[in-house]
Amino acid sequence: MPESPRRRRLRASALLAALTLPGLGAGCGGSSGPTTLTVLAGSSLTEVFGEIGTAYHQDNPGVRLRFVFGAAPEIADRLSEHDPGDVLVTADRTSMNEAGEYLTGRRRIIAQDSLTIAVGPGNPRRIRGLRDLTRPGLRVVVGAGSVPVGRYTRQVLAKAGLTVRWSSEEIGARAVLDRIRSGEADAGLVYITDLRSAGIAASSVPIPADQNVTVAFPAAALRDGDHKDAANAFLSWLLTPDAQKLFNKYGFVTPSAPQ
Repeated sequence: MPESPRRRRLRASALLAALTLPGLGAGCGGSSGPTTLTVLAGSSLTEVFGEIGTAYHQDNPGVRLRFVFGAAPEIADRLSEHDPGDVLVTADRTSMNEAGEYLTGRRRIIAQDSLTIAVGPGNPRRIRGLRDLTRPGLRVVVGAGSVPVGRYTRQVLAKAGLTVRWSSEEIGARAVLDRIRSGEADAGLVYITDLRSAGIAASSVPIPADQNVTVAFPAAALRDGDHKDAANAFLSWLLTPDAQKLFNKYGFVTPSAPQ
């Protein structure tokens, strides 16, 4: 019986993790020290934000960056806390809209991506494209319909005119990828950047451009944050050439239009 999204969410709750740049501490900042910005972001941004955080601190030594990563439901739970943070970055506009009551100021698309089919190393099931995901007996995992990667996956399958019977729904792209890497599943749709983070633990089957979607990563300042000016400065910096070079390094695409 397919595992429910709720059960998967509970099992993966330990994935929610905070990362403060080495040597920067995790204090709240103030007149006696640097300002600390807490950035809530999807797990798919873990690697690139690690490097972006270091680069930003070099340019702005008076600002600490503390990243809190997790799947969309975990980030949503964090938003309901009294002091959730200063900046929110999600993997689609729907998630950002759902968090609207917690936001202030304009929203900016800071990076783009697309989907690919993740399969086991060397593609042992010889999957050649989306249509192969309809094969009987193939263990396919997808993101739940309530999370960004799940919504994108359903858009891709609809564009291809396919009905796929999946074996489980996951709380995020990293959870889908984990099922492939562990051998619990044969295939699943993830972000291209997530697939790259797996290294040799997974292989990729490309999705044609006419069947793919554009994954947008919007960002905004949080309404109850204590450092709105610093938060907006960081958001503006994320669209600079220096920041975009780092996004590109990890496989993300520069937004196609000014934000």
